[in-house]
Amino acid sequence: MHYEKCIIVEGRSDMMKLAPILTEDVKIVCTNGTISEDALLELLEPYEDCELYTFFDADQSGEKLRKLMKRIYSEAIHLTVPKTYIEVANVPRKMLAQLLKDAKFEVHKEYLA
Repeated sequence: MHYEKCIIVEGRSDMMKLAPILTEDVKIVCTNGTISEDALLELLEPYEDCELYTFFDADQSGEKLRKLMKRIYSEAIHLTVPKTYIEVANVPRKMLAQLLKDAKFEVHKEYLA
């Protein structure tokens, strides 16, 4: 299947939180935490033709990944977790839906306030 958009997250819990909110076919790729530059390139190579988005936690690990992504994939769009929640998995679904909608993703209307 060909995807137009790809969201890169840190872990499975992030993917499980985002997937039900989206109504369009979006590939969600997990880095499974800290990742090397070579591993990141290998992981994302199949999706380099997609619009790349990151949705990393607002912590040291997430910041490290964000910097790596900015260096390797400068065209990627970075969605940010409100600092009060720290982790993607902790953000309420309604707030995630609004953040995704603002980034031009199609989301299920029941998640919007």
